[in-house]
Amino acid sequence: MTLPDFDGLLDWTNLQSWIDAEPTIPGDGAVVRVEQLTGGSQNNIFRIARASGHELVLRRPPRHLRANSNDTMLREARVLGALAGTDVPHPHFYAACGDTDVIGVCFYVMQPIDGFTPVGPLPGRYATDLAWRQRIGFELVDGAAKLGAVDHEAVGLGDFGKADAWIDRQVSRWRSQLDGYSQLDGYGTPDIPDVDRVGRWIEANKPSSCHIGIIHGDYQFANVMLAPDEPRLAAIIDWELSTLGDPLLDLAWLLQAWYEPDDPPGKLMQLQPWDESMPTRQHLVERYAAVSGRDVDAMPWFFVLACYKLGILLEGTYARACAGQAPKEIGDQLHSYTLWLFAKAAQSIAQ
Repeated sequence: MTLPDFDGLLDWTNLQSWIDAEPTIPGDGAVVRVEQLTGGSQNNIFRIARASGHELVLRRPPRHLRANSNDTMLREARVLGALAGTDVPHPHFYAACGDTDVIGVCFYVMQPIDGFTPVGPLPGRYATDLAWRQRIGFELVDGAAKLGAVDHEAVGLGDFGKADAWIDRQVSRWRSQLDGYSQLDGYGTPDIPDVDRVGRWIEANKPSSCHIGIIHGDYQFANVMLAPDEPRLAAIIDWELSTLGDPLLDLAWLLQAWYEPDDPPGKLMQLQPWDESMPTRQHLVERYAAVSGRDVDAMPWFFVLACYKLGILLEGTYARACAGQAPKEIGDQLHSYTLWLFAKAAQSIAQ
């Protein structure tokens, strides 16, 4: 049987040998089926079935590697392994490969999740039962609170990020990344209204303290999976931006993905259908405070920071698309969302 290699993304001669040799990967026998999963704009994800019937999910970097792509794969694998035994919903980690001779990049293998990513039209009872849809936001809030409660030192992630002066470094860190995109051919300089004004506001209104823990770094609808048979968060996925920081940023990240009627124009609702009975952002903040015990008075600052950071990260895909390193359609879509995020941040600081 000849398996597809997806234009060189998978080397089956080497990959089959590696799978056979890893004792922590379940099942046995040859790989008999593989399909590429959709949903990620940065990395490549494949669902693999072995002859024994066991299934795996393999995650590898994009075809056009960034400077830190291989390190990012190994960081993802590390955080998933560290979360084993916690109550954070996540895919069980099986094994990672740091040897780039196997398929040309670092990669890892994990458990498949029975669920779906809630982007676009919702399936099944989620589409017809308002109570199920209302539950989605609270499930995601509870998941963020569970992650924020993990003792990063106790699970071996004490060195997973720079905790010192975390609040003070945010604007300079992400502005430097935005400025770096100008090195990509075809991008030029950033054309993002309010980027400087929003950055100045973040610097001028920093909270006096923060609580350091594990943050997912991109906590939104596209990076979670819901159970198909009950309104429940099945797993948090796509951990490529995970690091140490204040977990309130994960809550803020979810809030920017939410929708309210007074939001600036130009944003498409990520969940459909959506109606006036959905929880508000304030409802979600109150839920987080109740289940986490955290003081949430600084949430307006974290919300603006989330818009700032995510807007800059999405602009990176647009810059790579300008350089021919990412699909133009995806780049244009993400650039439009960057502009919305900065419009929302500007609206928030004006209130």
